Amino acid sequence: MTDNQELALFGGAPTLAPPLERFRSMGEAERVAVDAVMRDDLLSGFYGSPGDEFFGGPRIRALESAWAKKFDVPHAISVNSATSGLFAAMGAIGLSPGDEVIVPPTTMSATVMAPLVYGGIPVFADIEDDYFCIDPEAVRAAITPRTRAILAVNLFGHPAELKTLRAIADAAGIYLVEDSAQAPFAMEAGQRAGTIGHIGVYSLNYHKHLHTGEGGICVTTDDKLARRLQLIRNHGENSTDWLGEADLTNMIGFNYRMTELSAAVGLVQLGQIEALVGRCQDAVPRLSAGIADLEGLIVPPVRTECSHNYYCWTLRCKPEELGISRQTFCDALAAEGIETGAGYVPPLYMLPAFQQRRALGRDGFPFTLSERTYDKGLCPVAERLHEEEIFVFEPCQWDLGGDAVDRIIAAFRKVHGARDRLAEHEARNHNSA
Repeated sequence: MTDNQELALFGGAPTLAPPLERFRSMGEAERVAVDAVMRDDLLSGFYGSPGDEFFGGPRIRALESAWAKKFDVPHAISVNSATSGLFAAMGAIGLSPGDEVIVPPTTMSATVMAPLVYGGIPVFADIEDDYFCIDPEAVRAAITPRTRAILAVNLFGHPAELKTLRAIADAAGIYLVEDSAQAPFAMEAGQRAGTIGHIGVYSLNYHKHLHTGEGGICVTTDDKLARRLQLIRNHGENSTDWLGEADLTNMIGFNYRMTELSAAVGLVQLGQIEALVGRCQDAVPRLSAGIADLEGLIVPPVRTECSHNYYCWTLRCKPEELGISRQTFCDALAAEGIETGAGYVPPLYMLPAFQQRRALGRDGFPFTLSERTYDKGLCPVAERLHEEEIFVFEPCQWDLGGDAVDRIIAAFRKVHGARDRLAEHEARNHNSA
């Protein structure tokens, strides 16, 4: 066996040598934009009291206007993070202590923590096997008279069944909020993910398709929700009368404001969104096609009438067909130079806050208002996928130009072709343990 054929795990040369380079999305245009802010000496244009500056400075307003136009919505409200955007969305819909919000168990923790900020009770509904998003049938089964909203996540860049979820929400008289942090410019039936629910929340965190370091955008077609989001973002208790807001529910003092510096970078990045998203949409289908024939591996499908933006390339393995464990396969890939994560995050009801039913204060509020429990086994599909099947590569993080896609495919095929050797290695390690 030549050095090129020998697995790097066993001393051979890594397939990705030299290694993949990190993708750098910041360029001269962003530097010029930031320098202009510095020359203007206006790093934030917000005031928390009534007046024109309640809505922020010129670059904040320019970013919001450009985002609304690009995503074909009347309202875009900038915030300092998508987490803040989710918190603001829960406040804007009037969430009250004891209200229930249906959430998926597989997402970033901020999604399921957002209802707790207002005393809401997260209710977990299982996810789909193929697309990893919240299952509409599980959502239907979870609705009760206490349900205030569905908080769906367009996970990994693939839209949830948004139009179906919106129909479920409308029929039940509840809200649909979209966590679209990972899915800017993904589509369902010709409409942007994030714009089908009552509120959509996007992330501008540093490892997303486009970013401002930290930041986020909320979008809505509802004038009242837009105004409530603007209030919650900027110490709303100071300006409710001035803005003609009759409902003071959840109008307490938060500061979720984005800076002019971040907005300046965001404007440049938004102008490049087709290219920033498109590079992953070009590379990942080629990755999938290059390994689609490998036994025991399942590449991510795309639902009919949807487009995927591939924030993550999330594969499933079938260990009984693969002949080795997912972890052994991932270890061998890592030695070849490909960073993957085995699993994503454990189902979020396993977090201590849910296991101990303790969030706000010393007495367990808001779980004192509910009989909900969060035992293991609550969402069996999510548990199986995390514990046994899915592993994740993040295309956003890497420069996938040149021959990078071909080298990644070669590494997968090299590892897959050495499964017998890996099985022996795995058995020896198991026996020695």
